[in-house]
Amino acid sequence: MKMAHVTIRTNRFEEEINFYEQVAGMTIQRDMRPDADLVFLANAAGETSIEIINDPDAAEAGNSNLSIGFETDDVVKLRGELSAAGYDVTPVFFPMPGVKFFFVKDPAGVSVQFI
Repeated sequence: MKMAHVTIRTNRFEEEINFYEQVAGMTIQRDMRPDADLVFLANAAGETSIEIINDPDAAEAGNSNLSIGFETDDVVKLRGELSAAGYDVTPVFFPMPGVKFFFVKDPAGVSVQFI
C-alpha cells in the first residue's frame, strides 16, 4: 500500500499553494480549477501529494494537530531564509547526533518540519 495524499482544507487557498511551491519546492500535479478550488502538489508525478482544498469556512484549529515533514539539504540556511521572509520559525533542534530540524506554520496553520 502506498500513501496517496494528505488533505489540507484552508481559507487561505492561494497562500497555501504558494507556500508549498516556494518553500517546499512542490509543483501542481493536478489542478481542478476552475471547476473546483482544489489542487494536488507533489515533488514529482506519482509521489505522495498534498491536496489543498479551498474552504472559506475552514479554521486553523484542526490543522494545528497535523505535522508534515520534508527533507532539505541545509536546515540552518532554510530556517534563516524563512525567518527573514517573516515566517515564525522554531529554533533548530538537535535531538541526537546527525539529526537537526525546525518547524514553521504554513498559512493554514499546519506545522511543517524541515529535516
